[in-house]
Amino acid sequence: RYGRETFDAFLRKWFDSHAFTSQDSAEFERFLQAELIDKNPGKTTHEEIHEWMHAPGIPKFAKAATSARFDAVDEARTHWLAGHMKPSDIDTSAWMTQEWVRFIEGLPKTMKPEQLAELDAAWHFTGTANVEIAQRWYPLTVRSGYVAARPAIEQFLTHIGRRKLIMPIYGALVETPEGKEFATKVFAKARAGYHPITIVTVEQTLASGLKPL
Repeated sequence: RYGRETFDAFLRKWFDSHAFTSQDSAEFERFLQAELIDKNPGKTTHEEIHEWMHAPGIPKFAKAATSARFDAVDEARTHWLAGHMKPSDIDTSAWMTQEWVRFIEGLPKTMKPEQLAELDAAWHFTGTANVEIAQRWYPLTVRSGYVAARPAIEQFLTHIGRRKLIMPIYGALVETPEGKEFATKVFAKARAGYHPITIVTVEQTLASGLKPL
């Protein structure tokens, strides 16, 4: 609505005039009104700004984001799941982490182990050094009974301690008695390397058998 030239100048002025200070939403709203809205009338309304700042979720007036690259990923996934193509038929040469994450997150919650084996044979998700892929791939393997990934899961959980990355895996493992037993054994090995907060979170998950929030 304002254009990059106008909005970027406003944003630059905000940072320049508030550098090295602590600010709150009220000050930002005051600055927004004075430096952007009042100086460029007719672009937005007070109601829209209030909804953007204070209401939950994405404002109803926001234009839906689209991505041709994500659309291509979704199309490829759909064709593969339908059996119309093999992973090797999908051109992933320009894919970045975001595309791989999009592909995995769009897969069914549980799948046949042979389907995961097909993906693994083509793209080597199991054992990946990309933690964003790993934290999504390994819970899927757990839910799908793809036990070939277990050694790599143990390696991951004993070398990575960030809660964001490991708790989805622990959460998936505790959903079954066998998975919980495996998680307990791995945690015993990994515990000494975890942050105290991580230790507490894993212990609570193992004790409750529920996915962490």
